[in-house]
Amino acid sequence: MDYTNHNENGGQLSSLIHHQKNDLQKLLYAGFGSRFLAYSIDLIVIWSVNTIVTRPLLRLVNLEDAQAWVPMFSAANITTSIIFFAYFILMTKFFRATLGKMILGLSVVSLKGETLSNGQIIFRECIGRYISMAILGIPYLVVAFTRRHQGIHDLFADTSVMKNKFSKLNDTIEQQPQSI
Repeated sequence: MDYTNHNENGGQLSSLIHHQKNDLQKLLYAGFGSRFLAYSIDLIVIWSVNTIVTRPLLRLVNLEDAQAWVPMFSAANITTSIIFFAYFILMTKFFRATLGKMILGLSVVSLKGETLSNGQIIFRECIGRYISMAILGIPYLVVAFTRRHQGIHDLFADTSVMKNKFSKLNDTIEQQPQSI
């Protein structure tokens, strides 16, 4: 492909960006490794909250061993699940990133527009995560193979996780005309 026949200012760069858009986006979005590390940090945060706050409170109100029908519906499991999903939903809603993502300079972005909608957040952080976890976390591996490093939960919500330092570059790439 010849990129040298453009006379307008920035034409060569614009043409190069257009032709390399998919490859560039693979660099701009957070890959499996950084997302896995952020998720691991988040799990440590959630485990800490459960260990320091939830379990002592359950012990205090004598609900530590309470369960309905089966152990899966124990007070400890239910409160742990509520904290897990609430953490991801609230952090994404208010900060567009969990603590793990913040530490690594990542944030959740909408691929539809500027701000994340409540529906996108709920689908991504609740429904999508639940489905991914129910299948032993295997759907998270999809992140390694998609163009914008999207997991199944991202595909449901039309979101992805971007490296913050490249957000302006991605906006520029997205604004490039489709045909040059």
